Amino acid sequence: MKYSVAIFDLDGTILNTLDDLAAAINHVLAVHGMQVHETEKVKYMVGNGIAKLVERAVPGGRENPEYKAVYDEFVEYYRSHSAQKTGPYEGMVECLRVLRKAGVKTGVNTNKDEVAAVTLCQKYFPGLFDFVSGGKDSIPVKPAPDGVYQLLGKWGLSPLDDNIKAQTVFIGDSDVDIQTGINAGIDAIGVEWGFRGKDFLLEHGAKTTVSTPAELAVLILNS
Repeated sequence: MKYSVAIFDLDGTILNTLDDLAAAINHVLAVHGMQVHETEKVKYMVGNGIAKLVERAVPGGRENPEYKAVYDEFVEYYRSHSAQKTGPYEGMVECLRVLRKAGVKTGVNTNKDEVAAVTLCQKYFPGLFDFVSGGKDSIPVKPAPDGVYQLLGKWGLSPLDDNIKAQTVFIGDSDVDIQTGINAGIDAIGVEWGFRGKDFLLEHGAKTTVSTPAELAVLILNS
């Protein structure tokens, strides 16, 4: 087994959250009389945290005087509407069970609001993740490596240990996730089923991609 620690992105990697994210941001935009966006467009707004999603969705971005209100209302609304259409990608639960059975430590590092992230992981993946590090004011969002370091620390592992880094892999669907792995000094695997796709991942530095969760499990355990 090459990797003993597997850290996953959430949106577009383990859960298809796009419909609920689009519905939530469009709900708040409509309340404020702002133009709503097609789901396909919202797909390219997510990945860098809530602040960036709202900035991209609101006309004028952070310069809009209603930006802060939209941000606050989105956080509140999404926390209670995050599991309307969301669900695990096919084969992901089985992939995680295989990894856990083999003794792999599994965690989540996402830019999603941590309250929502923990709730979703508990709902869809009970007992399959040791820890969840989500978006919060105390640490920078990805692609900063701070969330990865935080998770390693919770396992009692040092992010300064080259042996630990060699046994740790980051799994995600976006350029942000690939860069997170690079910034943390660990390997990164891109998943082709998420919000960006294989070609985009390869164009943005991914050296390895997988097409199914089953393929991912084999790669982690047997690479």
